[in-house]
Amino acid sequence: MFATRLDSTAAYEIAKAMINGFNRHYRLFRTESARAKHRFETADWPGQQRAQRERIEFYDMRVRECSNRLQREFKAGEQPMEIWQQVKLHYIGLLVDHYQPELAETFFNSVTTKILHRSYFENSFIFFRPVLSTEYIENSAPDALPSYRAYYPTLYNMREVMQQTVLDFGLHCEFEDLKRDTALVMGVIAPLFDHVKIHANFQIQVLTSLFYRNKGAYLVGKLINGFIELPFALPILYNKAETHLRIDAVLHGEVDMHVLFSFARAYFMVDMDIPSAYVQFLRSMMPRKPRNELYNALGLGKQGKNLFYRDFLYHLRHSSDQFRIAPGIKGMVMLVFDLPSFPYVFKVIKDFYPPPKETSREQIKGKYLLVKQHDRVGRMADTLEYSAVAFPRSRFTDELIAEIEKFAPSQLEISDRDGNGQLEVILKHVYIERRMIPLNIYLQDAFDAGGADPANTSAKAQRAREQLEHGVIEYGNALKDLIAANIFPGDMLWKNFGITRHGKVVFYDYDEIEYITDCVFRKVPKARNEEDEMSGEVWYTVGPKDVFPETFGPFLLGNPVVREVFMKHHADLLEAAFWQKNKDRILQGHLFDVFPYDQSKRFIPSIATSEMPDSI
Repeated sequence: MFATRLDSTAAYEIAKAMINGFNRHYRLFRTESARAKHRFETADWPGQQRAQRERIEFYDMRVRECSNRLQREFKAGEQPMEIWQQVKLHYIGLLVDHYQPELAETFFNSVTTKILHRSYFENSFIFFRPVLSTEYIENSAPDALPSYRAYYPTLYNMREVMQQTVLDFGLHCEFEDLKRDTALVMGVIAPLFDHVKIHANFQIQVLTSLFYRNKGAYLVGKLINGFIELPFALPILYNKAETHLRIDAVLHGEVDMHVLFSFARAYFMVDMDIPSAYVQFLRSMMPRKPRNELYNALGLGKQGKNLFYRDFLYHLRHSSDQFRIAPGIKGMVMLVFDLPSFPYVFKVIKDFYPPPKETSREQIKGKYLLVKQHDRVGRMADTLEYSAVAFPRSRFTDELIAEIEKFAPSQLEISDRDGNGQLEVILKHVYIERRMIPLNIYLQDAFDAGGADPANTSAKAQRAREQLEHGVIEYGNALKDLIAANIFPGDMLWKNFGITRHGKVVFYDYDEIEYITDCVFRKVPKARNEEDEMSGEVWYTVGPKDVFPETFGPFLLGNPVVREVFMKHHADLLEAAFWQKNKDRILQGHLFDVFPYDQSKRFIPSIATSEMPDSI
């Protein structure tokens, strides 16, 4: 039932306290995001990483503050349903002319579900779907900036206009040579308009805030000509001396944008008055990118979770296939299942772990939290974490139910929880990740197509050989990027890595990760005698954090073709000295550069070859 009147003073006061709680949250969130500009200008890289990590906790802190206040001042959990129905209506009224209504609705849901019994989780009490539109929201205050700026160049002054576009961000640090950099930018962009008619609407649109992440700032915009829109981004970095800025590359096209905004990268810091306008602009550049992933990329993770769940329920309503055990080698720690028609996997922590695994549920959750808060450098998949998730029982195969009952019975409930006659599968704790092709399956497909057979000269075998080489090279690149992020994956088997649709290798099994700086990298000691040499057992002492890189080979490189490719490109990964050298640099405070684009895209000005930032 919906409220038929608004006569409760308590309901209005509760609604006002909730909107004040949200406004406080977004004010703090935005302030921290805006400070990224100063941290960039002062090259405060540890501060930037610390702020990115700490900002993730802001939302839960504000939800707790607000719910505690409502309980303390209004005994909110004891209010009858008629009052809570009015609370929602008052709250809707307070969102008229709000600049972040979709975020405020999600905040309302978070606070309400923290206070109320689950029987209240229905349309009358929470925002099951958006009530207010986010279209055409604008801040009309005289000093407010628009969400994006438009520039109107001609073919003859585009470089000058592009230069002004960069200067308009007001960075308090000089460029090494902005005229040179914008000439390099035009060297990439101008050929895209060769033999193309310039239409009357020819323009450049650029989002008003720079996108800050780690040691970079990104100008994000699009070129519009007729019905064609070309998305682009300009990474702005420091030179090696960290005295001047320069534009490092031009990223353009939808694929480059998808990689830049990948689910495997850390969240951006962006000063946004109207976040929905930024998401709408970004979706015009990446129409296949789900809105939930864009909100996540902007650091608005709870909104991303909310939108994901809405998309998931919508998909369930419009599909009929069943959840199944996910293809691939089963893990010892996680039970993984998926819905074939839905591009995500669902992961449940098992109740017990066979030897040699020595861990616990809390330790595993701690590892996943570490990854959530860490710089994922494009090599660790982001996860959505949910509690008490309900699925229709009819959509689960009996085989999958038996698997959960066997390995994670403490996490499973099957009941008609809502009393509507429909059985549900309720999982107490679930991680959800983007689905990827497991790397071992990707390589096996290449083997099956003749990629490892040098005698097979068919076109199919050649493509398979290229696939095999790409997978092995990317695997090594992923490990080196993880080293740069101070992450040792622990279990390095191929099955713990996946291939994204853009061909990137991403790590997704976190139960054994450690910081590189916590590991002890050692060479295998020389055998003391022939008996040691012939022994099948380890005859030397091994500490709990000891790592012997030269022993990776037998587990990973049994196939001679794989070994040949790996040794050609990544032989250093089998040397303890390589790992130790990078550990030492991290301990000395060095922050490696890991670029969200190929090295081939980088500008290398003639004066700056030796000034390129350090990277692995």
